Amino acid sequence: MELDTAKYVIEKKALKPCDKRMIIVDMRKERPKDISKACRLLKLSRSSLCYTSIKDDVTVMVQLENLAKQNPVEGFWKCYYRIRNTGTVINHKRLHRVYKKMGLPLRRKVKKRLAARVKEPLSKPDYFTQTWSIDFMSDALSNGTKFRSFNVIDDYNREILFIETDYSLKSSRVIWVLKHLINRYGKPQKIRMDNGPEFVAKLSRQWSVANEIEFKYIQPGKPTQNAYVERFNKTYRESVLMLICLTALMR
Repeated sequence: MELDTAKYVIEKKALKPCDKRMIIVDMRKERPKDISKACRLLKLSRSSLCYTSIKDDVTVMVQLENLAKQNPVEGFWKCYYRIRNTGTVINHKRLHRVYKKMGLPLRRKVKKRLAARVKEPLSKPDYFTQTWSIDFMSDALSNGTKFRSFNVIDDYNREILFIETDYSLKSSRVIWVLKHLINRYGKPQKIRMDNGPEFVAKLSRQWSVANEIEFKYIQPGKPTQNAYVERFNKTYRESVLMLICLTALMR
């Protein structure tokens, strides 16, 4: 009988006291007379088996709930120090147990790692529609509403090919503009751009492979490597956007 009990216990592979108690609770249904043998084999005292926690976490849970409502973007340690500053003495391990039990941990934002970008000299193309440069601009209306501008220029003669403006521009909108320009001017060999989310999106990369157009990404934090379109952005902002705003104010 003791051999059968040992076999039943070993198959469960209990590591923690709570796991051991769960095994013995399961055994009570099948083998109610083997409880003492199971406690001996698991090295768990009968007092530990019958122990009922007297911890009262209601007060702590109320404090954490109020802090989560008042400061929804703060994490565990901010909550811990705020509770300690009120004069409540509490162990950080106990508070963290209650914090996880309530499901309050914030999800950490993991920064996406970009592939290595190779620096290339900015050279003038040999003919029209060989290389394009694209970039986004951001500005705001007089009422504070923000909008974005998607600019496309040809590197050969610095001609602006298209300016798409809207409150929100996604990668699908970028692809639509590029398709329109290809139908009008022809397909370029490569397009130079920065590492914006609309350009590194999976949809954009799949479209470039399908159309055999090379996307040339500049190095992060190096806008001078895309100087052609950056120079146009400055002219566009000073000669168009700021002029329209000044004219509206003078009226």
